[in-house]
Amino acid sequence: MSTSPLLQAPGAVPGEGLDAGVAAHYGDPMREQRILAEGLGVVDLSHRGVVTVTGPDRLSWLHSLTSQQLTGLAPRTSAESLVLTPKGHVEHALHLVDDGETTWITVEPGTAASLAAWLDSMRFMLRVEVADVSDRYAVLGETVDREGSEGEPPTWVDPWPRLVGDSALYGPPVEEHPGRDRRWREVIVPVDEVAAAVGDRELVGTWAAEALRIAAWRPRLGAETDHRTIAHELDWLRTAVHLHKGCYRGQETIARVHNLGRPPRRLAFVHLDGSGHTLPDPGAEITLGERVVGRITSVARHHEDGPIALALLKRNTDDSADLLVAPDIAAAQTVVVPRG
Repeated sequence: MSTSPLLQAPGAVPGEGLDAGVAAHYGDPMREQRILAEGLGVVDLSHRGVVTVTGPDRLSWLHSLTSQQLTGLAPRTSAESLVLTPKGHVEHALHLVDDGETTWITVEPGTAASLAAWLDSMRFMLRVEVADVSDRYAVLGETVDREGSEGEPPTWVDPWPRLVGDSALYGPPVEEHPGRDRRWREVIVPVDEVAAAVGDRELVGTWAAEALRIAAWRPRLGAETDHRTIAHELDWLRTAVHLHKGCYRGQETIARVHNLGRPPRRLAFVHLDGSGHTLPDPGAEITLGERVVGRITSVARHHEDGPIALALLKRNTDDSADLLVAPDIAAAQTVVVPRG
């Protein structure tokens, strides 16, 4: 769906960029953020795409095409998987849950049609059917860490930042990770049932959800990624990549960089100087001295930490150096993915 009916709610202010089509906030972003952090409220994510895969071969087929172990996935168990290019660059991020008959996948806005088309082209003689159902289903975000039960709508629970299966950490272990207490799930409901699914709960905008995501160092397709991104740069192997599942498109790059090399760039968390009362735009250049060493990928005002951001830096950038974000904002980095 292109524009959510929940944009008609009192106080709704439309989002921009990746989150166009839903509300950025409903009049009080800081209060909304505190509500979300407390496990209350619901976020309209109707702009996310929804793709379904049916047929008896669906899980083994998706397993063969993507980065995660999916064979034997139990009903109502969530998984995250990546579609990579032949050179191993991140192309799609799949939030995936199977209900025993259908595999439900939510994806970033504007990507469902291209994902469905590519999957459809890869069916060959297998017993699978792919459909882009984004016009019939909407997604709601909740700060809840519970899978959907039988009889409830399809529900994807974010595994971040756990180590899922046979994978690897590039950032800190779970017990030291700032995202360890973040709860997040996506509930898929028919479009005409969105208002009923929200009920009397308070609506919270995407600004609040993004602030909590950034504080948890959680990468997002289209924000932290570009056409060159490999999963290692963002510490994305931990939840989305199985290292010994066999061949799939892009697998050689995953294995080669993990076993023999280091990623060319690294994700960092950044505290921004808030004295100027302005935030840099995503994509703003980051400099160290006279050199451009990276760019801002996501930015928000956190209800406790103030202005924060995620940044993608050249791997060899001094990890103790204070940086400057264009046009003139001081930034202090915290290492997410180490240099070596």
